[in-house]
Amino acid sequence: MPYTYTVTAHSPASPGALFSLLVRAGTWPSWSPIDAAEIEGGGDPDEWQQVGDTRIFRTGRGMARERIVELVTDRRFVYENTGDLFRSYLGTVELTEAPQGGTDITWTGSFEPKLRFSGPFWRWYLTRFMQRMADGLASYAEESADR
Repeated sequence: MPYTYTVTAHSPASPGALFSLLVRAGTWPSWSPIDAAEIEGGGDPDEWQQVGDTRIFRTGRGMARERIVELVTDRRFVYENTGDLFRSYLGTVELTEAPQGGTDITWTGSFEPKLRFSGPFWRWYLTRFMQRMADGLASYAEESADR
């Protein structure tokens, strides 16, 4: 049975500014709880990644391998976690121009954990972690635009 989460945030920054941060793994440690980022195969994490690229994120002792599976410029960023905690994991970040200006961020995920009965824990944990991600993306994009 798949589990899901949805978190939202708003940023005064444009969808393009937010998208630019999402597709460059090297920016993630600046605006998220992630400590380090690299591109599998040795690519430059500060360059724009493309569909098929796998990024490796480290947070504390944990590591996540995520492959980009869909990009819609300035609108959608979709990735799958290819690590060993989940049978399947698909995350989507939707960027929508807000009527009041700026961008609404909707970060969703659908996952099936490998460990039986751990789904409720992972939904609780991922909802909180991804809210920090969405809030960090929103505020960092705003601060970057102000520079």
